Amino acid sequence: MNEPKKKFKLVTDTQARIILPNTLTLIGVCVGLSSINFALNQRYDFAIISILFAAIIDGLDGRIARLIKGTSKVGKELDSLTDVISFGVAPAFIMYFWTLSSLGKIGWLISLIYVVCVALRLARFNISTGSEVSWKDNFFQGVPSPAGGILVLTPLILDVSGLNFLNIKFEVLAPYIFIFVSILLISKIPTYSMKKIVVPRSTTIFLLFSIVLLFGLLLIFTFEVLLVGCLVYIFLVPVSIYHYLRLKKKFATSGIIDDDEPEDVL
Repeated sequence: MNEPKKKFKLVTDTQARIILPNTLTLIGVCVGLSSINFALNQRYDFAIISILFAAIIDGLDGRIARLIKGTSKVGKELDSLTDVISFGVAPAFIMYFWTLSSLGKIGWLISLIYVVCVALRLARFNISTGSEVSWKDNFFQGVPSPAGGILVLTPLILDVSGLNFLNIKFEVLAPYIFIFVSILLISKIPTYSMKKIVVPRSTTIFLLFSIVLLFGLLLIFTFEVLLVGCLVYIFLVPVSIYHYLRLKKKFATSGIIDDDEPEDVL
């Protein structure tokens, strides 16, 4: 009897599942780094769009990894390292080239502080993941780095959008926004994670329509939609705090809350 021929494979199916999300992560960091090049050439509109694409990719790679069961320790560490570059280093350079350089050494110091806060926030996130599943998984501690990377660009987004009808010099606000976002990053303020939203099957079609509508608006009114998104996100921060405290009180009365936090110096 003839033995069945084995199919030649460069990688196993398991390795292929791991390679795909990691490839997306590396593409995201390349896009994030490209934003620095755009800022050097004073193409700040393309720099903002690059950070936006990097944030979209960052939101997809982890979900795709979990969907196809391709999660790995390498992917987890790689994701954090690329986040420091795409949402820490890149936005800091963009804003430094745009306006912070006019402040001299103080502007560079503010940029350094922001990047350090992004690194600290990601370090804390890495040691806090992997614990038992609980209701707290619906919240982040502090603002996530992709959101922080876009929030610090708010003055530049407003300038590029052309919506500054009052001719306010928002470059003056840039240092204060940097400091404000840096504090939000390393704080333990609960913010929505949007990772475990349960959508009823009957409303799936409306969710898909909303996603398509959002992307359509982003394509046509990119900077206007980004600006509104930043304002909505800031508004949701106190809402998430209120929601978190209500849930904490609810589970505390039921006796199933766990207030233990991972030990760290942060």
